[in-house]
Amino acid sequence: GQSDPLAAPGLVRTSIRWMLRGDSPLYFHPAALPRLAGWLWHFWRRCNSTDFEHGIAALASLNRTTLDHYEALSREGVAFEMHRSRLLMVSVDESAIDHAHEDFDELARAGYERPERLTAEEVRSLEPALSPAVSGGLLYAEERHVRPETLCAGVATHLATRGVSIRSGVEVSSVERQRDRLSAVVTNGGAIEADRFLIAAGAWSGALARKCGFHLPVQAGKGYTITLQAPTIRVNHPIHFENPEAACTPFDGALRIGGTVEFSGINTRLDPRRVAAIRRAAERYLPGVFDSDAGEEWVGMRPMLPDGLPAIGPAPGLENVYVATGHQMIGITLAPATAHAIAQLITEGTSTTDLTPFDPGRF
Repeated sequence: GQSDPLAAPGLVRTSIRWMLRGDSPLYFHPAALPRLAGWLWHFWRRCNSTDFEHGIAALASLNRTTLDHYEALSREGVAFEMHRSRLLMVSVDESAIDHAHEDFDELARAGYERPERLTAEEVRSLEPALSPAVSGGLLYAEERHVRPETLCAGVATHLATRGVSIRSGVEVSSVERQRDRLSAVVTNGGAIEADRFLIAAGAWSGALARKCGFHLPVQAGKGYTITLQAPTIRVNHPIHFENPEAACTPFDGALRIGGTVEFSGINTRLDPRRVAAIRRAAERYLPGVFDSDAGEEWVGMRPMLPDGLPAIGPAPGLENVYVATGHQMIGITLAPATAHAIAQLITEGTSTTDLTPFDPGRF
């Protein structure tokens, strides 16, 4: 229900105002700006109502089978933590709730269930720990959440039991190409030959595409999280905070708070200004949340394409190379539907999912 492209109407003015503020929701590090100039130009061009509505429609179509695919993973024996506790969006600003409710129009037209509007009292009946300043919210009924690291570990274990070889820490240095086909990738562990290749390397996908001979403008959008392993405040639902933006997610015995997008290249540096901004947002909505546990800070790279849509499909100019990357902040949401579509394409030559909006050659 919150699977929107990052490139949204009005974001040009906002992002320009934010871009050099180290604690802003969307931050561009000054040292990275020369490298980001072309990407930013294409990104800002997409920040209009027409592209945004087309993007939502495309993501809504891809997303339609997400819950079915997660059910299938569970039935197949993949072990991961998943909860069916719905999703709550709250704000201290009534106009932000109005705006979020209006933004759902496109998804509602696509057949998604519209969120329920809640008063301040109704919100606090669901989440008593919320601040008295909260003025209301939206409840998304058809939502679930998973703990990402358990999903990755569960899928890896499931594949290993079926004979799949996962080679951790292997770096691709070059490729062996014969006209419009790859015959092998050369790694620090030797050459690997294959009939077909899939680039699904997140923020590193652009570098791999260059090695293969085509352009894929992926940039790293760094996100931060703080995980409390023994939270004293009880949170019953995943909660999206508006104004300032952040989110908290309850897991078994833990609470994770995260947010922000930072463009500073691929690196794992923790900017204390950005961590502090997340902490302030969490304290504004959940007073005292860090009183007994400062939490474990973490940073990770999201793969960002300038139009806010993933790249899913055949690589341009290559017969046997495919791409599945660029899912911005909704990789966990879109992963199963993407996997199903790209697997069909690779093994059968076609997919029941319309992948036209996600063509890797559109750039």
